[in-house]
Amino acid sequence: MLFLLLALAQAPAPPHLALLRASVLDVRSGALTWDATVVLRDGKIDSIGTAPAPAGAETIDVGGRFVLPGLFDAHTHLDSLDRARRALESGVTTARSASVGSYRDVVIGEMSKAGYIAGPDYLGAGVFVTPYIEDGVLADPELMRLSVPIQSEGDLRALVRINIENGARVVKTRGTERAGRPDTDPREQVYTEAQLRAVVEEAKRLGVYVLCHAHGDEGARAAVAAGVRSIEHGTYLSDETLRLMKERGTYFVPTYTTMHDLLEPGGDYDDPVVKFRGLHMLPRIEDTFRRARAMGIPIVTGADSSYGPESVSRVSTEIANYVKLGMSPLEAIQSGTLRAAELFGLEKETGVLEPGLEADLIVIEKNPLEDIRVIQDILVVISNGRVALNRLPFARK
Repeated sequence: MLFLLLALAQAPAPPHLALLRASVLDVRSGALTWDATVVLRDGKIDSIGTAPAPAGAETIDVGGRFVLPGLFDAHTHLDSLDRARRALESGVTTARSASVGSYRDVVIGEMSKAGYIAGPDYLGAGVFVTPYIEDGVLADPELMRLSVPIQSEGDLRALVRINIENGARVVKTRGTERAGRPDTDPREQVYTEAQLRAVVEEAKRLGVYVLCHAHGDEGARAAVAAGVRSIEHGTYLSDETLRLMKERGTYFVPTYTTMHDLLEPGGDYDDPVVKFRGLHMLPRIEDTFRRARAMGIPIVTGADSSYGPESVSRVSTEIANYVKLGMSPLEAIQSGTLRAAELFGLEKETGVLEPGLEADLIVIEKNPLEDIRVIQDILVVISNGRVALNRLPFARK
């Protein structure tokens, strides 16, 4: 019934819109098209070129500023409309849930798809496939029928099935314990390869892939062997596990910026035990990141944030940090755009600025290939052709 109401509330097609005097970055090659006109029609990119804007089009003069594809957050926990708006205004036009303990992420995704909100497009995961789902049991009455801890193949498959029946477009499980809780060791393995394979097989049978939380090496290796699509965090990965990821085509979402959040006051984490843990985890994830990149494992951006009022992690900061860790600015931008689109399975829909693809884009002040830090100052956000943020012009009229 809710989805029907959303469909009835669908906003009209966005107006014919053109961005003028744009410096457009091709994130495939790094080439720039100067003084371009970017024409958007019906939520899609219509054209990118030097011809004038079509007659009657609404226009935004970006004054030579730089236009990039909208950013992707491959690991988020946003679960409310104000958090979705906060993510969108940070430049995220496409996101993937890493579970929220309910089906709020699914509904946010449906609202964006229906045009009820400007975005971001959001692949919901629903309830974490983990031994103890805690208040997640409240998401669906069927969940209280599962035995706790959730460990048997039958119960694992049932939880996957319930998530997908509720509209989940991805499934999240775990290979190891958490880093952000003082009473757990993030290296401790949680599920075996056989248990994880049951999750992957059930998800695949229903047309969905699996992302897996894993800091420790043994749990991560079991997850990769079981067939998960991406490893999230990956702090303690060995070369053996990384080689297996390369062989299997497994993506790596390091959520590196969150490690700084463990160390600094405020933000999503503020605990002395967690802070000291971060002191030894930070150099380990930096080393893992560099080894993964050297092996050619595809690396994708994830902020691991709920975008709450105290959250400080952002995808734009993650991109800037990737450059500090050795990526070129273009490679880092690709991690947050086209590489992420490939992970999501949306590379034919978004992730680059090309005619026929979704009109998801951002505008920034200067050339990010010269100074990646400018990507943290988002001036305009357009999602599915809808203007979600416009801070231009700065001049008073």
